[in-house]
Amino acid sequence: MNAHTLNSVQVINRNGKPEYAVVPYIEYLRLLDKAEDNTALIPHEVVERVIEKEFNLLKAWRKHLGLTQKEVAKKAGITQSALSQMERMETNHRTATLEKLAKAMGIEASQLID
Repeated sequence: MNAHTLNSVQVINRNGKPEYAVVPYIEYLRLLDKAEDNTALIPHEVVERVIEKEFNLLKAWRKHLGLTQKEVAKKAGITQSALSQMERMETNHRTATLEKLAKAMGIEASQLID
């Protein structure tokens, strides 16, 4: 928001606490457009696991989401041992497999690619 827009925001309070912010329509459209950006992001906690614990993205995401290998493998239609091997490897995995794993974890496949 620019300075002019900040001055145009109306805050509506309920019980002494901010409940709503009313913004100019043009700003609403800009924010809506930004919210619809389909860029898949990676949370700081996942990046931290990759750097500090030297996990690959697949393992870092699974740990971040609190899922077991068995749970993810079952949802993705692969064996637990195959998933374990994928988590130890740093090579590129098949796109179709990454898509299944991403779906099993509720994330975008692009979030599993370095």
